[in-house]
Amino acid sequence: MSSDAVVLTVAGPCGPRDVRLSSPSRVLWPDPGITKLDLAHYLMEVGEAFVRANGDRPLSLQRFSSGIGGEQFFSKNPPKGAPYYVRAVSVVYPSGRTHPQLVIDEPAAAVWAVQMNTIVFHPWPSRASLSDNPDELRIDLDPQPGTDFADTVPVAVCLQSVLAEAGLTAFVKTSGNRGLHVFAPIKPTREFLDVRHAVIAAARELERRMPTQVTSNWWKEERGERIFIDYNQANRDRTMAGAYSPRPLPHAPVSCPLEWSELADADPQAFTILTVPDRLRDRGDPWAAMHAQPGTIDTLYSWWERDLESGLGELPFPPDFPKMPGEPPRVQPSRARRPE
Repeated sequence: MSSDAVVLTVAGPCGPRDVRLSSPSRVLWPDPGITKLDLAHYLMEVGEAFVRANGDRPLSLQRFSSGIGGEQFFSKNPPKGAPYYVRAVSVVYPSGRTHPQLVIDEPAAAVWAVQMNTIVFHPWPSRASLSDNPDELRIDLDPQPGTDFADTVPVAVCLQSVLAEAGLTAFVKTSGNRGLHVFAPIKPTREFLDVRHAVIAAARELERRMPTQVTSNWWKEERGERIFIDYNQANRDRTMAGAYSPRPLPHAPVSCPLEWSELADADPQAFTILTVPDRLRDRGDPWAAMHAQPGTIDTLYSWWERDLESGLGELPFPPDFPKMPGEPPRVQPSRARRPE
C-alpha cells in the first residue's frame, strides 16, 4: 500500500467497510483548500441522506483527474476493480443500446467513488429494479443571462402550487449553482416519454401564470431574461446533480435539499461541503420522507393531452436523441429557411 494512502472505516447498512483512499491530501477545491480526504469525510458524514436520495438508482460519476480544474469525464459502468458491494444494472439508452450502469447502495460505495476521483454524482430518476419507469418527476429551473437565483424562488413557489393542483407533493433543492431543482415523487407506472410530457404540461401551465418570468423555449435566442424550465432533463439518460452531491465550483457548493419555508431567505452560496454536515445534523433531512406518499402524473398527462387538442404539440429533443414522432425541426429559429 502506498505510504500516502489511508484506510477509512465507513459505517453502513451491512456493517462497517474499509475503503482505501490514495492521495488523500490532493487538493480538489483550491480556494477553500478542500482535499480528497475532506470530500470522503463529507460523504461519510452525510452518507445516510446521500444514499437515501441517490441510492438504488442507475448513476453516472463525474470524475476529475486533478481537482475541479482538471480534465473531467463521465463514468457510467463500474470501473474494473470495483468492490463487490458496488453493483450495476442494465439500462436502455435513447439510442436503444443496453449497457450496465453503476448503482450505489451504501455510503462506502460513495467513498469508493471518491477514490475514483468522483466529484459529482448524477442519479437517474428511476430505480435500478425498474429503470424504464421514473419514480421521480424532476424539473430544472435554470436562470438565463440577466436573471439569478433570487428570480428562481417565486417560480419554484408557483410551480409547487401547480404540482399540488395536479395531486403531487413537491420538494426543492438548490442545484449547487444558480438554479433550483423541484422534485415530486411518483408511482413508477409510466415510462420516460410520458413523464417528459407531464413535465412539459407543468411547464406550459407555469408559463401561463408567469409569462414574463419563465419560458420553456428550447432555443436560447428565444428565452430572454427569464427562468428556463428545462423539460429535456426529464428524458431518459438525462440527469441532474443528486441531492447532497458536491459541484465543481470554486467555493465547493452542494446541491442541498431545503424546506419550502426557508427557500425565500436561502443563500445557495452557504451550502457547501464545509457547512452541510452541520446543517444536516441540526435540521435533519428535508427529503427524508419524500417517497412516503408518491402521486401519479395522471392529471399532468391529461393537461398534456388537452394542450395537444388545442394545437400545442411536441417540443424539441436534445441533438443526440433520435428524431421523435411529432417533433418540430431541430434548427435554430434564426437559421431556419424562410419560405420563398
